[in-house]
Amino acid sequence: MIRYALLMRGHDPILWDFGSAVRHHKLYSDWVPEENYRAGFLGFRGAVAPEGAGLMKDAVSEIRSLLKAAGLADAPLGIDIVEPPFLFELQRQGLTVVDAQQAMLDARVIKSQDEIVLLNQAAAMVDGVYQDIAEALKPGVRENEIVALANKRLYEYGSDQVEAVNAISGERCNPHPHNFTDRIIRPGDQAFFDIIHSFNGYRTCYYRTFGVGWATPSQRDAYQQAREWMDVALDAIKPGVGSDQVASVLPAAEDFGFENELAAFGLQFAHGLGLGLHERPIISRLNSMKDPVELKPGMVFAMETYCPASDGISAARIEEEVVVTDYGIEVLTRFPAQELFVANQY
Repeated sequence: MIRYALLMRGHDPILWDFGSAVRHHKLYSDWVPEENYRAGFLGFRGAVAPEGAGLMKDAVSEIRSLLKAAGLADAPLGIDIVEPPFLFELQRQGLTVVDAQQAMLDARVIKSQDEIVLLNQAAAMVDGVYQDIAEALKPGVRENEIVALANKRLYEYGSDQVEAVNAISGERCNPHPHNFTDRIIRPGDQAFFDIIHSFNGYRTCYYRTFGVGWATPSQRDAYQQAREWMDVALDAIKPGVGSDQVASVLPAAEDFGFENELAAFGLQFAHGLGLGLHERPIISRLNSMKDPVELKPGMVFAMETYCPASDGISAARIEEEVVVTDYGIEVLTRFPAQELFVANQY
């Protein structure tokens, strides 16, 4: 919420930044005119009061003058994300504000070949991290140590942001949180991880589940069920298919112990993946039956399944990133997941 840009059809983008970053852009980012890099400061989300120094008023006045010079003073101004004081100031100065986030999300549904290459590279980096996790996942290691390992390796590979690494083990698997703790991992634990990072802005969402040292029949059964749900869902993803058809093959909330689809949301679903972690379309029983969309080549999804184990504490979590092609799908996530991977097996 610190930097912002103005995009006008037929014009180069104008970017506002603060401090010496503007001078840096002018020196090294010469693909737009130098004067399009401008100093701007909106107050660090209220750290400087909006009404105090007049920062919002001055910023909006500058934007308004640029729109007027371009003959766009009366055109709707689309915004994707905004602080309330900035929105209120735009309206106070007579600009018509509309929701541009919907158009931006629609524009990002189909990925170009270059985008798919970047998504594939981001996934490849996580492939390598899971190899390191498999080797380090021994009794006595803590969840937060695995998180630290994943962060270190991803930044060594060239990640530009490790947004989150979820590390869940033992009795924390069921019910399923989305975090990590300093819990010590023990022999026979089931453990799963979600690695969310970006490479050149393109993200991953990539779960894998492990047994630690050994696995019980209950844990293996849960994993086999989660894998079956995954394979059926992936088989359903084809160009021309409706998202409701894919959602229909996913297990209903009641099938794995939840009272309704809202309560179970996020456990059996697919989400678009790209510059955002959750992009269009979202495929789930919660929304797709009422509002289906047609799947098309170039869409990229992260498909997720989850199955609690009969022991009441363990659970399996699998996620595969896939590209929709003319003939079906290509899977980007390569670390083994057809069977439960037991790390450092006794």
